[in-house]
Amino acid sequence: MTTSSEHASTTEPPAPAQGAGRPRLSDRKRPGETAREEILDAAAELFTNRGYASTSTRRIADAVGVRQATLYHYFRTKDDILEALLSTTVAPMVEAATTIAGQTASPAARLHATALLDGTQLWQSQWNIGALYLLPELRTERFAQFVTAREALRATYRQLATGVLDELARNGAHDLPDASEDIPLRLVETLVNLRWDNVGTAEEPRRTADAVIRALGWTGDWNELRRESAGLLTRLE
Repeated sequence: MTTSSEHASTTEPPAPAQGAGRPRLSDRKRPGETAREEILDAAAELFTNRGYASTSTRRIADAVGVRQATLYHYFRTKDDILEALLSTTVAPMVEAATTIAGQTASPAARLHATALLDGTQLWQSQWNIGALYLLPELRTERFAQFVTAREALRATYRQLATGVLDELARNGAHDLPDASEDIPLRLVETLVNLRWDNVGTAEEPRRTADAVIRALGWTGDWNELRRESAGLLTRLE
């Protein structure tokens, strides 16, 4: 599906080839070990600061310091670049959340660790890529893989929240929220908005993880919870 005016041409760029690629116009000026990583970094900056629809592949190539033909050596279309960017944020988090969910720890600690890790990545990443999650282009079949991965992350959050809520119910708690309300995921993703508004401190991911647990009605020893949560994250290293 065409998503920008740059695709209006009837001549498609060549398919990405294997090998070293074409020479760049200038010395390396973006972070990244490879030209592909540099392209993704430039695209992330432009997509989040200028907007996806307003960014052309030519502008991305210029930001990297390569010819547009070199960019097409790595990515056939702008959609391919966006898909690669999104996969670098969601897929690793799905894997990490699944690993945490399978660890031996209290339900609250597992949810807290997941929210803390997810929130930290959203908060500390070089560019606010989470802001791209609401792009209308992502509703198309082209990005079905990303949508599936994000739904898998949502399902893991629900599973972890259910564990906390079930434990609270067994201990006599009443008027608890439902896991299907997705309170944990919604709270974590507010960090994207805070970054967008340029407000908040380095403590926001921890505060948000605490808020996730508190919002479910959990009461307990916060020092013990944070210690157990930190231990779970240490196991991932």
